[in-house]
Amino acid sequence: MAVLEILRYPDARLKREAVAVEHFDSALQAFIADLEETMRAGPGGIGIAAPQVDCLQRIVLIDLRGLRKPVPNHGRVVLINPEITTWEGMAVGREGCMSVPDYTGNVIRAERITLTACDAEGVTQQYDFSGYEARAVQHELDHLDGLLFLDRLVSRHRDLFRRKVYQEPPPAK
Repeated sequence: MAVLEILRYPDARLKREAVAVEHFDSALQAFIADLEETMRAGPGGIGIAAPQVDCLQRIVLIDLRGLRKPVPNHGRVVLINPEITTWEGMAVGREGCMSVPDYTGNVIRAERITLTACDAEGVTQQYDFSGYEARAVQHELDHLDGLLFLDRLVSRHRDLFRRKVYQEPPPAK
């Protein structure tokens, strides 16, 4: 496994649309393992999409089990060629992104979604996501279409926030 380089805004490659995965083979399995390793290496990484590491395939990985404040979730989920089939409710929430590490912002997302996607073996599954997990899934799916949370801000003037940078304490003597 390898930690892959994450593209960062304003890299133009983040604006490209991903294409459907057609081959479910050992190369795909190896890439998914690298994608997961990359997500886990990042600070607070709960989701990642293949285009963030310059791979234009419709692959998303989500895992909310490591949150400090636990929320209901499906555990580790690999979504390949995902398509939202239904959504309901709308809510504003704060989002951040490994590709936009210096900012967070308020974004409107559906509160509940249903989607179909293939799993890592190519079997079509249906998922129902709600709350924070639905927000995370929608955020990652946007990457597949060349969108960042910056493209969905309620207002760039009022709803974009610079992340706080915490200094490391000096070493103990």
